[in-house]
Amino acid sequence: MSTADDPMSADLVAWGRVLLLETTGRRSGLPRRTPVGFLEEPDGSLLVAARDETTRWAQNLRATPRCTIERAGAREERIAEPLGDAEAREVAVGLILRYGTPAEGLGGGPAFRLRRSTTGAGISD
Repeated sequence: MSTADDPMSADLVAWGRVLLLETTGRRSGLPRRTPVGFLEEPDGSLLVAARDETTRWAQNLRATPRCTIERAGAREERIAEPLGDAEAREVAVGLILRYGTPAEGLGGGPAFRLRRSTTGAGISD
């Protein structure tokens, strides 16, 4: 069972506590889904950070920045923009403060701003 199929993850996504990030597999070209912690910015963009450089969803976003997120029953297309080192560290600290111990490994990998896409926005189920 993948983490996207885990009942607890599904509940957290439904409650809006985490988002379900769907990327395009960089080698397979197939959709890949995983729950991810996030921070929300005042402009509606979402900030996410990977544990390290080998995190697959982060590698997929680098290859194909277009992605889809699902949270609290809504789906939206987003565009991932890589963050610089200083901002990535701030995101890691924010995620640790929000989620606690499970996020302690953050800080060694890339971070992204997920901006709303101008096409296909509001793909609500």
